[in-house]
Amino acid sequence: MKLAIDGGTPVRTEPWPSWPPPLSGAQRELVTEVLESGLWGATQGTLCADLAAEFARRSGAPYGVTVANATLGLFAALRGLGVGQGDEVIVPAYTFVASATSVLLAGAVPVIVDVEPADLHLSAGAVEAAVTGRTAAVMPVHLAGSPVDMDPLNAVAVRHGLKVVEDCAQAHGATYHGRPVGGLGDAGVFSFQSSKAMTAGEGGVIVCRDEAVHGAIWSACNVGRRLGGEWYGHPEVGWNLRLTEIQAALLLPWLERLEEEIARREAFVAALDLGDLPVSVLPQPAGTTRDSRHLLMLRVEAPVEREFLLAAMAAEGVPLDGGYPPLGTMAALTDAGARVEPCPAAEEAARSVVWVRQQMLMDDASGPVDLAEALAKVLAAR
Repeated sequence: MKLAIDGGTPVRTEPWPSWPPPLSGAQRELVTEVLESGLWGATQGTLCADLAAEFARRSGAPYGVTVANATLGLFAALRGLGVGQGDEVIVPAYTFVASATSVLLAGAVPVIVDVEPADLHLSAGAVEAAVTGRTAAVMPVHLAGSPVDMDPLNAVAVRHGLKVVEDCAQAHGATYHGRPVGGLGDAGVFSFQSSKAMTAGEGGVIVCRDEAVHGAIWSACNVGRRLGGEWYGHPEVGWNLRLTEIQAALLLPWLERLEEEIARREAFVAALDLGDLPVSVLPQPAGTTRDSRHLLMLRVEAPVEREFLLAAMAAEGVPLDGGYPPLGTMAALTDAGARVEPCPAAEEAARSVVWVRQQMLMDDASGPVDLAEALAKVLAAR
């Protein structure tokens, strides 16, 4: 069968679902209410505080703070936990660059360590091996919507007195042993950037368990003020990292449909039949009780050139994403002082793992069929 990239007929010509989905009636109503009120800033209305409180509740944590984006959220969480100049923070090699740059923003040193070869989540063994006298925190990333196996990581953190900041940017609604992510460490940070499972274009929220930590995070995000303190009192150094009421109005109603959307993505994965293709779905980490399926990660075991695979799949109307380069290969990070441990699993993932994006996972029953058919067609040609 002639490939579309060579002039053949593509497997799929129908568009994939758009992201974000169309506004719901509740979103439209609440956004309009905020716009007409003129109370657009977080210091003027109540919706940002409502969103923070509800997200904290759903994460099993008592406190929450909304922020302008999750990169700043990770920075503020580290700062609120006392991580700063000269400290080391251990991060996984297979993740978005912001996991490391947020550490640099806090004045600390990112220590880039390897991930588990099977599921590509942070390896507790690699963390243990990388701990030094300067290590202050570890940042597990709940990659692609599935939770890290947190018990071994928390055990390492307890042994060495480390803080745990969960990067939950991709994991809205995921659970580990029945417990929601975000409340499994000292703080958790979710993203509302445009590609995420809930989006207001940009934005984020920090959840945490300790009252004093909450106060420190809130102060860092609110120009150094103290909760309940004077408006022009700034006893700490802080920044304006706040979300807006307009964004909160987009996000609050979304919480009511999040479960339904996760179920749709799970249905796509359940329906995907790869047969005897040399392609496999990456397994979920141990302890996963709900995978929110922000991405579907596939390992391609066939000897196919990566650039050809991505170009040919796009031509078939089934585009795939090449995924992350290992953080340790980024000169900007190493030039800024990041320490890099050997990361063979992350390097292998960069060669063999591709992603199916979230909006594709929202497709109807034809989506899994088209994905499998396009993969079979392209791989047969090589």
